Amino acid sequence: MRIFILSLLFITLTFGMKVNYHEWEKGKTFSDYLDDRNISKGLLQSISEEDKKFLLEIRTDYKYYELINENGALEQALIPISEEMQIHLFKKHDESYGFDIIPVVYRNQEYFARIEITSNPYSDTLKATNYPKVAKRLAMALDGVIDTRKLHKGDEVAFIYTQKTRLGELYAMPKIKMAKVDMGRKEQFIYVDEEGYGYKEVGEKVAYTVTGKRKVVYTRRVKAGKGSRFGMPLRHARITSSFAYRRWHPILKRYRPHHGTDFGARRGTPILAVNKGKVTFAGWMGGYGKVVKIKHSGGYVSLYAHQSRLRVKRGQYVKKGQIIGYVGNTGRSTGPHLHFGLMKNGRWINPMKVLRKKSIGGSTLKKVTKYEDVKTTKYKKVEIPGAEENRKKLEAYLLNEIPSYIWGEERFKGKLQDEEILEDEE
Repeated sequence: MRIFILSLLFITLTFGMKVNYHEWEKGKTFSDYLDDRNISKGLLQSISEEDKKFLLEIRTDYKYYELINENGALEQALIPISEEMQIHLFKKHDESYGFDIIPVVYRNQEYFARIEITSNPYSDTLKATNYPKVAKRLAMALDGVIDTRKLHKGDEVAFIYTQKTRLGELYAMPKIKMAKVDMGRKEQFIYVDEEGYGYKEVGEKVAYTVTGKRKVVYTRRVKAGKGSRFGMPLRHARITSSFAYRRWHPILKRYRPHHGTDFGARRGTPILAVNKGKVTFAGWMGGYGKVVKIKHSGGYVSLYAHQSRLRVKRGQYVKKGQIIGYVGNTGRSTGPHLHFGLMKNGRWINPMKVLRKKSIGGSTLKKVTKYEDVKTTKYKKVEIPGAEENRKKLEAYLLNEIPSYIWGEERFKGKLQDEEILEDEE
């Protein structure tokens, strides 16, 4: 298979083809799409078990693109399954179709804005940039760092941000990289992390709570529900590979999403249920090898892959911390480890953002015997890569009096000038 890069505008003008783009309909399956395009269902049989699971990850919030020939037949399709990866469907020389998962090609450019406060940061940013998402992201970065109610007319907010474009259209949310608030005699730089939250200092210490247990017996108002708290799947967890929308696969030697966290452990190490629930699957699952899936309350489903031996069966109810199997390296695995995945309402999420978190219920007055939480406050540093470099960039923009970038019709109309990786079968 050879890979080459073509301009879509060149294709449409030279070969008489056209490019369509649509939003994926909610509830629509990949099989439905093949029916719509009169593509043989035999294509589904050619897709590996490892890749089939990504057919359930097609995004409804990103546009997918089709290259249509002069006869109205599909030549290629690019269908995002995450911000970084996409399904590539392409016609071969024998008129059959090929399937692959490839990185999304996009441009990521930096922009600058300088806002004078006349009413509030959101409204003034919207007026100055003509882009609501930028205004929303700036408000998020300022929240908790600056009391925007104390800003006065004439105060200034300057910031730099990045925006991705794909095939001439805006792609994904903008990301604020650095901001500065000038309040007359006082100024405050705001360092923004990858999730869009602002901090007053690089490496700022943020408080968090560690919860322990102690046994108490008394009458008091307590939570009506027991709540749910996710534990760890191993007693001594050691992360060897984190959740990622785009990761180099050590066996396949290509980029693939990694919808889970890998924990290194010796073969035979007990695997624990992270919370109580019902076993919905226990058996062999392609590249995952021996797998257990557990359905929990709140829309959560946990997955435990590459096990050497299973201890539970489908339909069985398990408690939090119960042994459900043992670490192994079955399936597509480079060595003994646990691949742990977590879904929320049908979509894969980063497990480490949920494990050890506690939910909140109602309350009632009664006599109880229970283990009460003992909370200890600790502090951790928030590391922001490139923070000092972004500060220097922002200062340079201000020193050179660069004007704010104002978004126009390019927010709504694709220019079809960007390049995309297209594949053709030899």
